[in-house]
Amino acid sequence: MADRTHVVVIGGGYAGVMAANRLTRRDDVAVTLVNPRRTFVERIRLHQLVGGSDDAVVDFREVLADSVRLTVDQVTRIDTAGRRLTLASGGTVGYDYLIYAVGSGSATPEVPGVAEYAHPVTSLEEAQRLREVVAAAPPTTPVAVVGAGPSGIETAAELAEAGRTVTLVCGGTLGPYLHPRARRSVARRLAALGVTVVDGPDTTVTAVTADAVHLRDGREVPATVTVWTAGFGVPDLAARSGLSTDTLGRLRTDETLTSVDDVRVVAAGDSAAPSDLPFRMSCQAAMQMGPQAAETVLSRIAGGQPAPVDVGFAGQCLSLGRRAGLMQLARRNDTVTVLHLGGRTGARLKEFVVRNIVAQLAYEARRPGRRNRWIRDGRRRAALRSRQGAAPVTVDRVA
Repeated sequence: MADRTHVVVIGGGYAGVMAANRLTRRDDVAVTLVNPRRTFVERIRLHQLVGGSDDAVVDFREVLADSVRLTVDQVTRIDTAGRRLTLASGGTVGYDYLIYAVGSGSATPEVPGVAEYAHPVTSLEEAQRLREVVAAAPPTTPVAVVGAGPSGIETAAELAEAGRTVTLVCGGTLGPYLHPRARRSVARRLAALGVTVVDGPDTTVTAVTADAVHLRDGREVPATVTVWTAGFGVPDLAARSGLSTDTLGRLRTDETLTSVDDVRVVAAGDSAAPSDLPFRMSCQAAMQMGPQAAETVLSRIAGGQPAPVDVGFAGQCLSLGRRAGLMQLARRNDTVTVLHLGGRTGARLKEFVVRNIVAQLAYEARRPGRRNRWIRDGRRRAALRSRQGAAPVTVDRVA
């Protein structure tokens, strides 16, 4: 590899795989993907794994370009001065450029009892452990799902459809992203599945015990199994390595997704905070940011000026069990509209989207850079200008 530029991608999620595949469009670039697992995780199917209807994994050979070297390991430190990564196995990997796509995981809530009694569901291993817990529990075991975002709603629906007695503890509003009409549609479907929805301003969880979830208003929700889906956290690798991060731990970058500290480090996905105005943590954003991070690196290798990040949203899809779903339509800047599709049409659309994402990964592996049809948000530039120069300037130092 001495005569080739070596680019290492940390993280084999949606953003990381898209980035690695896009990088292969140049023959003079050698690509290594470092990931802790040998399989690609369909994170947006983890609720199905919990419910027993899918294993939520895909062989990397189906979605990763043949020329990408897969290193199964965990990065413990980034040495930007030496351009070297330290691995959990004790080895090291050098790089010319680095794409930081470590994604997100479970938040660490400061709620008594959560660590001891609640089960998160943001990683493959967490979902697998929860599946074992649910499978071993008697059918009448009361289950509480805490968190009313997509993960909470989908997990509650999946378990209820499987015959479990489920209470969804919202800690506020059911489906806060959704338009009120779509929210009512979700509520009706959950009710039809037998899910008890506990929402409102006083439904914040104050403690979790072995047999109950305790709320701010004094109520206790019976729960022998508690599932925690409230909030996401970001790995602290960047912060531990001395790179600038935002308050959540996301790597701070300019609008080209380049680290504000190092021109050789580029970020994508949930772990990136471009201009301190990050996009919603989502597969939708990651699938767009991954190839754009790769294009930033390729532009720098070619001696050009990278283009600013350009991400547009279409809305949010929800599974409401296997027979119903909801598609909430949104404007490109991720603000919702009144339009939504529900019922069986919503379920079919959600399944189409999930399958199409894997198909897009595979297509990028075979024909990198041939397809780039994402809708764009033309309002981001205005949003940045309205912050009166608070955003980091574009990094244009010589690599």
